[in-house]
Amino acid sequence: MTPPQMFIFAILAATMALFLWGRFRHDIVALMALMACVVAGLVPAVEAFAGFGHPAVITVACVLVLSQGLQNTGAVDWLARTVLPAEAGRLTGMAALMGLGAVLSGFMNNVGAMALLMPVAVQLSDRLQLTPGQVLMPLAFGTILGGMTTLIGTPPNLIASGFRAEAGLGHFAMFDFAPVGVAVAVAGVAFVALIGWRLVPARKASGAEGFETGAYMTEVRVPEGSKAIGLTLRQFEAEIEDSAAQIVGLVRNEVRMTAPHGGRRIREGDILVLEADVETLAKALSVFGIKLEEQGGSSEADEQPDAKPAKGQEPKETSEDDDSKRDVDIVLRELAVLPGSSIVGRSASDLRLRTRYGLNLLAVSREGHPPKARLRTLKVKSGDLLLMQGPAEVMTDFINDTGCVPLGERELRIPDRRMAIISGAIILGAVGMVTAGLLPAAAAFMLGVIASMLLRTVPPRQVYTAIDWPVIVLLAALIPVAGAMQATGAADLLARFLVDTIAQGNAIAALAVVLVTTMFLSDVMNNAATAAVLCPIAIGIAAALGVNPDSFLMAVAIGASCAFLTPIGHQNNTLILGPGGFRFGDYWRLGLPLEVLVVAVSIPLLLIVWPL
Repeated sequence: MTPPQMFIFAILAATMALFLWGRFRHDIVALMALMACVVAGLVPAVEAFAGFGHPAVITVACVLVLSQGLQNTGAVDWLARTVLPAEAGRLTGMAALMGLGAVLSGFMNNVGAMALLMPVAVQLSDRLQLTPGQVLMPLAFGTILGGMTTLIGTPPNLIASGFRAEAGLGHFAMFDFAPVGVAVAVAGVAFVALIGWRLVPARKASGAEGFETGAYMTEVRVPEGSKAIGLTLRQFEAEIEDSAAQIVGLVRNEVRMTAPHGGRRIREGDILVLEADVETLAKALSVFGIKLEEQGGSSEADEQPDAKPAKGQEPKETSEDDDSKRDVDIVLRELAVLPGSSIVGRSASDLRLRTRYGLNLLAVSREGHPPKARLRTLKVKSGDLLLMQGPAEVMTDFINDTGCVPLGERELRIPDRRMAIISGAIILGAVGMVTAGLLPAAAAFMLGVIASMLLRTVPPRQVYTAIDWPVIVLLAALIPVAGAMQATGAADLLARFLVDTIAQGNAIAALAVVLVTTMFLSDVMNNAATAAVLCPIAIGIAAALGVNPDSFLMAVAIGASCAFLTPIGHQNNTLILGPGGFRFGDYWRLGLPLEVLVVAVSIPLLLIVWPL
């Protein structure tokens, strides 16, 4: 092994360790790996950022913008109402929802498809007498499966196509992935709709009213004259025993006491930290006349807000009619925090929710359990559920600005039939140009982005916010690193090891090894990163065996799209963690049989469609 090979293997091992650790964002880890390669002389400094101009990176960015157009115009909302049967049993309803998610994911960002269909899944779960999680997990897996059916369905497909072109074999066509991908997706959807959903843990009772999201951590202030004053904490809990709420903390004079003694008496001005759901919270408030401790700035008005806190934070002249209208429009919303949302890693105080937006953060639920920190200082994580209060219009602006998803009935996008048709025509036109070979994918979809801006399906100001920049940076940084693996011969060395030691020189066994290895890595690290690392290895294995590299690249693309075992393997898995009340170990129960099915279906099809 040469010194450059040892360097690149060390960098790759450190990169994977950091991905698995999860302490730093994936894009930061990728940039660290790129700079390590530059410092070690493995990547020329003048070529370090060439990945930002790579066709795969440009295409991913463009697809995200075009997906935003479908969301803005309400095209998917209309499609969901049209396709999903109003009266359907569990099999029909589940299959229709998963099928719609899979189809949408073939032509738009699968996180966007998941976000759009989540409220539909919640409503369907109530109608089917299932817990939300029993519908949300099948939907998440269906959208992931759908991504493997087309070139633009998921970043790993575009990455595999890019490596194929660099190997001198040209890009994959738009529907080259379909023969194997569609078969795998259909088999997966059928399995989950028929049997698989039964394997999803039912964390909440079936048939519950509304959308049960698990326990919230909520802070309530005891005001002057409250019936709770003078009671012990034990007596307080006894009064609300039927509601299943419990006190998990007490804040007095800005000092928090965790698990306070039940004999401690409640005083005026105390803040009780309750573990409760929305209905329980309402009962406690009404019984004792206590108030939600709404978060915001440090002013007295912020610390002791009145019942309609959204007013008065940014004074402006309003008529009495305006004020009464604002009062009527005060709404309560449960919001799920998407991966990549602008509020991830920030607290209510950091965001200045009251002074900037006129909104109140009332409660937070994380992975179905209440977090331990104070609401005002709690750092938001992806997958969290936020219970927020404020004017309907302001709430809509906040949701659009931050990338959160409202749960339950949505009133955010009023479908515009004409604009929905235009946005659909734009993306179909771009797909058609790529399919007919008129333009490469990057150029065709960039034309689609320009058309979207000119025709206002995506306002120009929204173009840059529609792009998931951490994913773009991750891809752009890892492409030169993957090139260094090839240039140093490290990819070939690792390929020979896998072929000779594990596969014993058997091409079919090697194909299975590549697929299973990719699936495993995509369960614990970003799927785009997995594809970027394994594509050059797959090409090296094919070269060592003297067989068709296309079958191995397709195996990487399929494996990178099958992250079903953990909540961190794919953004859609993370997104349902809180709303479904799931735990880390819940995913493998359905995910493992599904991954076994994917291997069983895809290996024979790869050998038929892409023969060795």
